[in-house]
Amino acid sequence: MQRSPALIKSFISSKILHSLPKSQTRTLSRSCDVFINHRGIDTKRTVAGLLYNHLSGMGLKPFLDSQNMKPGDKLFDKIDKAILNSKLGVAVFSPRYCESYFCLHELALIMESKKRVIPIFCDVKPSQLRVKDYGICPAKELQRFTWALEEAKYTVGLTFDTSRGDWSEFLRNASDAVMKNLLEVEDP
Repeated sequence: MQRSPALIKSFISSKILHSLPKSQTRTLSRSCDVFINHRGIDTKRTVAGLLYNHLSGMGLKPFLDSQNMKPGDKLFDKIDKAILNSKLGVAVFSPRYCESYFCLHELALIMESKKRVIPIFCDVKPSQLRVKDYGICPAKELQRFTWALEEAKYTVGLTFDTSRGDWSEFLRNASDAVMKNLLEVEDP
C-alpha cells in the first residue's frame, strides 16, 4: 500500500497535538522533526541536502544547518537547541566525518540526549570510522566522541555508495526509515 506523505504527516501531527496540553503545542510547532548531522563539505550538496529537500517535501521539518541558520546565529546555541528539540537524528557518515569537531559534538549530543538515530554510511564502512586525537581536543571530549561514534556504529542504519547507488531508491529508503522511526518515537 502506498502511503501519502501528507496523510502520514497529518496522522503524526494530530496524534501529537491531541495528546499534549495546549501550553505545549506552541513549543512543539517550533521544534524540528529530524536533525541531520553531516560533514558539510562531504555531503551538504548531495546526501544531506537531498534528504533535507525530500523530507521537507513530505511535510516534515528537518534541520540542516545551511537551510535553518542565518548570518549572526551562534553555531553551538542554534545547533544544540535544534538537536535537543528534535524528535530524532540522522547521522550521515562520510569518509572524513570524524575529522570534524562539530560533527562529533553534534553526534555526542544526539546520543547523550537519548534521541533515536538513523546512521547513513555514505561511501564509508562503519569499521572505517574512528575518532582521531590531533592533540587539540581534551581527553574528556575524545571519550565522549568515541562513545557516541561506537553507539552509532552499532545501530542498524543505511549504506549508500554515491558512485553506484540508486539515488531515488536511497531517498525512498531513508525517508521510510525516518517516517517509521518518527511513528515509533511518537507512539512508544
